[in-house]
Amino acid sequence: MQSLRERSEVRPRAGWMVMGKRGRPSALEVCRVLAVFLSLFPSVSLQCKILKCNSEFWASTSNSGPEEEFCTALRAYNSCVRRTARTCRGDLAYHSAQHGIEDLMSQHNCSKEGPTSQPRARTPLPPPPPPLLPDSQQRSDGPELCHYERSLPRNTSPPNYTHCGFFGDPHLRTFGDDFQTCKVEGAWPLIHNKYLSVQVTNTPVVPGSLATATSKLTIIFKNFQECVDQKMYHAETDELPAAFADGSKNGGDRHGANTLRVVEKVPGQHVEIQARYIGTTIVVRQVGRYLTFAVRMPEEVVNSVEEGDNQDLYLCLHGCPANQRIDFRNFEARAAEAHSASRTRSSSGAHGFTYQSAKAKCKERLPVEDLYFQSCVFDLLSSGDINFTMAAYYALEDVKMLHSNSKRYHIFEKDEKNAAQGGRDLLSLFLLNLLTVLLWIGCCTVHL
Repeated sequence: MQSLRERSEVRPRAGWMVMGKRGRPSALEVCRVLAVFLSLFPSVSLQCKILKCNSEFWASTSNSGPEEEFCTALRAYNSCVRRTARTCRGDLAYHSAQHGIEDLMSQHNCSKEGPTSQPRARTPLPPPPPPLLPDSQQRSDGPELCHYERSLPRNTSPPNYTHCGFFGDPHLRTFGDDFQTCKVEGAWPLIHNKYLSVQVTNTPVVPGSLATATSKLTIIFKNFQECVDQKMYHAETDELPAAFADGSKNGGDRHGANTLRVVEKVPGQHVEIQARYIGTTIVVRQVGRYLTFAVRMPEEVVNSVEEGDNQDLYLCLHGCPANQRIDFRNFEARAAEAHSASRTRSSSGAHGFTYQSAKAKCKERLPVEDLYFQSCVFDLLSSGDINFTMAAYYALEDVKMLHSNSKRYHIFEKDEKNAAQGGRDLLSLFLLNLLTVLLWIGCCTVHL
């Protein structure tokens, strides 16, 4: 039996497709997904003009027509998207459209050379009726290759699972267990590999402050062999759906569709997405007005990078860029000093919390003074939003559910200091050994 890595080498490129009749994507279904996806990114439509390209292509392919006419519309769509390259190159929607065009050209045997006349608008067909077959609960889980652990070769060691979390103001716990506090206002990618992409959008919590929190989250699960169709999940403030963007709750019409499903734990507050075909579990919550994200993923999937793809900007893998990080420990130290200097006046912070009252409130839910506790204190001082207490609490609860090493549930400041000191010690040892070698070479040269 092939491993996930072996199968990923022989499978077709993970593309942008929705399966239709006989496993081939319907242009109508493809365009629907494009329309839904791009309508969720208003900034894209303003800056990249992707929405205009999409609407023209949608108008030309709403009704079935000759294959040659479809190819003409597809080439026109390709030309339109290429004209947006300068303003959209770093946007997830732009790259999704690129992959979609490439896949559709291949599946419909369209030549890249040919007429690209503007498509003729047509009256769109009404949406198709819902399928008669019930959703995932009555389908088989599919073949073994659609179950990550079952698909691994026998007598191999169990996979090593890693965890990434993103919550609060916002705080990031990377796959490598680094804990950071970041600014990252606007849209940022958390994860991007051969199997899925995750992007968050962060907005300011308080006008004029560096504090931001997640107001939107988009997850794209790419189609995978005979297991699942491509699916998109999108959540934003006050809208935490219990289904994918197309209304389904599983991975489509394939035999292994049930290995990808959305499970609503608490309506409007807590959703879990299970992707067993890649051994991945994702938890999305709304706490107060903002979203939290947590994932459990095998190392093999984490490191399944597309060839030539630059991973430096994906936060869960490498953390926030240095110029986007906030040292909340210094912030707390200044707050503690300010509290000590003004306690005779019993003054509160700018947002209603003093350093001591913030600590007392966080202590109610987070008795262990680890970095989750400290992030809670930071969030209360910087925003005054008491809901951030629960965001830190649930982030730690998700760690306990998703992290594979119980000894690493809590992260302490001393852990990071020790890690930094360890790095300095290794560097010192290296330099000492290098100096010894140079002195030895020098002595040998003198004797000769």
